[in-house]
Amino acid sequence: MRRALPAVPAVLVPLVGIALLATAGCGIRATTVPVDVGAAPSRVSCDTPAQPGGQSGAPGFPATVELVCGSQLVGVDRIVPMPEKGTTVRDPAAQAAQALLEALERTPSAEERDAGFTTGVPAGLTAVAPKPGDPAGTVRLSRKPEDLPPVALSQIVCTLAGSETVSAGPGPVVLGGPDADPPRAWECTDAVRSRPESVPTLGEIVRPTATASATGTPSPAR
Repeated sequence: MRRALPAVPAVLVPLVGIALLATAGCGIRATTVPVDVGAAPSRVSCDTPAQPGGQSGAPGFPATVELVCGSQLVGVDRIVPMPEKGTTVRDPAAQAAQALLEALERTPSAEERDAGFTTGVPAGLTAVAPKPGDPAGTVRLSRKPEDLPPVALSQIVCTLAGSETVSAGPGPVVLGGPDADPPRAWECTDAVRSRPESVPTLGEIVRPTATASATGTPSPAR
């Protein structure tokens, strides 16, 4: 004996059929589980805003300061004021290096931060005068370069390399610490700019040579 099925109202039959056909035609499997795709990934523009001139009319020089944006080094053009007159550094190249260090240590402006710029150079880092016998163009720092965070070292190397006031021309940047250790050379390569955390911890030792004494250009030790 068959049991009679409950009757389906005639009005619902077409609607059910249409829904089934629409689902089958689109190849979409129905689900009752909510899907959360998450927020869109954040991106930074790395657009360099226009920079004002020297502060309060203080003398300065144009320079490209290398900041971090999107895990890479991006140059920001600035007029960098020279250090205060009270500084004990009298060497012109060291004074310019000190001004660039102060620019790197300074917290980026609000516009730069909005564009994604940061800096990894620690506060309090200073440039000191070269020691007797240092190759021409050596910049001595108040901390050993190899003790600095790699990103900070990359920022310093690439900033000094691009400064005509500090660098005598294209080539490696020669840095030393406050002790008697010989200075070492670092280069600002495309790899360093794209991956500043991968800069070599130790550069090549640089010693003055007869050619370097005559031309003012240091040569890495071999």
